[in-house]
Amino acid sequence: MDAHLREMLDLLLRWSHLVAGILWIGNSMLWNWLDRNLTPGDAADPLHEGTIWLVHSGGFYEMKKRQLEPHQLPPQLHWFWLQATTTWLTGVALLVVVYYMGGRAALVDTEIAPWSQGQAIALSVGLLVGCWLVYDVLWRSPLAQRPRLAAAVSLLLLAALAYGLTRTFNGQAAFLHLGAILGTLMVSNVWQHILPSQRELVRLTRAGERQELALAKAAKQRSIHNNYMTYPVLFTMLSGHFPSTYGGPHAWLVLLLLVLSGALVRHLMNLRFQWPAWRYALAATLAIALPLLYWLTRPAPLPATSGAPVAYAQVRAILQARCSECHATHPRHPAFATAAAGLALEDPTQVQAAASRIRAQAVDTRAMPPGNATGISEQERAILGAWIAQGARLNAP
Repeated sequence: MDAHLREMLDLLLRWSHLVAGILWIGNSMLWNWLDRNLTPGDAADPLHEGTIWLVHSGGFYEMKKRQLEPHQLPPQLHWFWLQATTTWLTGVALLVVVYYMGGRAALVDTEIAPWSQGQAIALSVGLLVGCWLVYDVLWRSPLAQRPRLAAAVSLLLLAALAYGLTRTFNGQAAFLHLGAILGTLMVSNVWQHILPSQRELVRLTRAGERQELALAKAAKQRSIHNNYMTYPVLFTMLSGHFPSTYGGPHAWLVLLLLVLSGALVRHLMNLRFQWPAWRYALAATLAIALPLLYWLTRPAPLPATSGAPVAYAQVRAILQARCSECHATHPRHPAFATAAAGLALEDPTQVQAAASRIRAQAVDTRAMPPGNATGISEQERAILGAWIAQGARLNAP
């Protein structure tokens, strides 16, 4: 595919994915908030579950939650399903454009696993399907009648998945894949459990029959699962901008820490209307998670250098050999029509201005080059790091 066309597809898909995700997650959080803030309904009307008044945009809104009598279906009923579907479809399309069509280095780090691009793509697709099947079978099994035990098994599987992904794909692709898997679980919950329950509720009401409570209970359980997966998925969407999270030797622990702490924060926010001590639990969660995050993302030590001043000529040679395939005015890599990230490293002034970015990506975290496709050595990283530490001077002696 033409590199410019690919970039435009990337732009439009990311924009659509972001907008659809905001709508989906915003709806989810609003309904969750409403359920926890309803004023109890009229005792004389057992179908009336609760009421809430809201003020917004110059008006007042009265919202009621209730069940309906048979044949009581209103003439107009609004459904919320398009946002979830659009978020997932644009996310999968991005996975194809950015990772499947981005060359082997976009997915695979040859220093971790010697996968071909085809093998990596096949594994990626298999994981999206297979993880949904494992999750769905687990929560349909008798184990689901013991939610705490089922949740513990799910967390163990999640930890194994985080470890396996970071030992298979490069760091950025591993984090993205965990988010894609969780997003697939969420949208599958919508289509396989939540929407069928709603359709059945509408059908039974229209037919003059009572709702099947077991179906509604199962749908509510999957809706709660989606609620807990929201913050972890949002993190993985942003993780590509923070190489310290995915580029270090403890990437799988960082991934697991941020996913679990994100879910726990979501849980505490759900409890805040019923549990007065939620603030203390939230503070304790952050007091533990943030120092752990800092410690796990510390830069790995570099090989020692002679301590002599590093000439820019040495740096230029390394950048030309290891980085210019993508970071050049006219990149050689077919995925880029212009310099990747707008950074052309054949220009000394751009190199000097981007010294902190180079250190973060290529020295501290080893996130660049992607998958170490150009074979940069630890000694070369050390030279870059020493030059930057010495002030990134272009005219060093």
